[in-house]
Amino acid sequence: MTFKVLTLNNISLRGLERLPRDRYEVASEFGQPDAVLVRSADMHAMELPESVKAVARAGAGTNNIPVAKLSKRGIPVFNAPGANANAVKELVIAGMLVAARNICHAWDYVRHLEGDDETLATAVEQGKKQFVGYELPGRTLGVVGLGAVGVQVANTALDLGMQVLGFDPQITVQRAWQLSAGVEQALSLDDLFARSDMVTVHAPLTEATRHLVDAKRLGVLKPGGVILNFARAAIVDEQAVLDALDAGRVSAYVCDFPTVRLKNHPRVVALPHLGASTREAEENCAVMVVDTLRDFLEHGNIRNSVNFPEAVLPRTAGATRLAIANENVPNIIGQISTALAAENLNIADLLNKSRGELAYTLLDVDGAIPPGIVARLRGIAGVLAVRAL
Repeated sequence: MTFKVLTLNNISLRGLERLPRDRYEVASEFGQPDAVLVRSADMHAMELPESVKAVARAGAGTNNIPVAKLSKRGIPVFNAPGANANAVKELVIAGMLVAARNICHAWDYVRHLEGDDETLATAVEQGKKQFVGYELPGRTLGVVGLGAVGVQVANTALDLGMQVLGFDPQITVQRAWQLSAGVEQALSLDDLFARSDMVTVHAPLTEATRHLVDAKRLGVLKPGGVILNFARAAIVDEQAVLDALDAGRVSAYVCDFPTVRLKNHPRVVALPHLGASTREAEENCAVMVVDTLRDFLEHGNIRNSVNFPEAVLPRTAGATRLAIANENVPNIIGQISTALAAENLNIADLLNKSRGELAYTLLDVDGAIPPGIVARLRGIAGVLAVRAL
């Protein structure tokens, strides 16, 4: 069987090379693709054909993908969590140094000096006092969100001699193992802001995190504190941070999301969304998401999905695999088993996982599957998608 993969953006060749040419066709135009590979292209207005079985983003965020709409069709959306974590971490650390040492403003000051070298030297000595900064050791960094990026930022800040507070009520066991024991747990977001000289946010944008950094929390931040945002623009209330900058309560805002108001403010350093803009990050994201997509298309396994549960089942020798996406409602498995039993099909192995309103089932059935069973399973109320592999 040959799979057709539609690319909506340029995907790193290092990732695409992991799709064997004898089993995959990859192109930027397909009438009936099996899967879609995307980076930043906005998919919300796209009409995806019924042939699409998966959407995979070579990056972490999926705001450009209509996840809820695809979920109703039983289509998993994959991403590459952690693949660009080092790239973002390095930029966050750079942002901390930029803010602490007033680097961008000092550089801009020198760029606009005129005259000969003697005049320049005099102006430099006279002007440098306005850019006096501070060193990071001994300062406190608050890290909101301890996922792949947040953990790396926290651990690196410790290595730089900083005191680090972390807050993430949803931290996974995997990330907890990776987090240095030197990171102190903040009791709440307000506790973190009140004790921090710098705060960096590393959370996905949801209704719960929208304007997480607001006027109230900026009001309890240590005087002259710094806010860093390399996650999502709307996590920070832009008007609130501008008001805090104007009032002198916040000394700097460093972010990856420029707007007209932000880019012209003297205490803002707004970068052009550079967080994951390294060759290494693009390659890592492409490799991770292509491997994930291939495992799903060929074996039905689900890893790193933002809407479906993780479901990985080793193949049973001599068996045919059924991959079924369904609503998380009672008696779906019972109806599936009844349908298979009616065809005298024996289930050699089975895995069923759920996540919120969605569930996913992998079944290895002895022997071949007779014609019509896939259509019969699709007819069960609550079943969203069925594939025979």
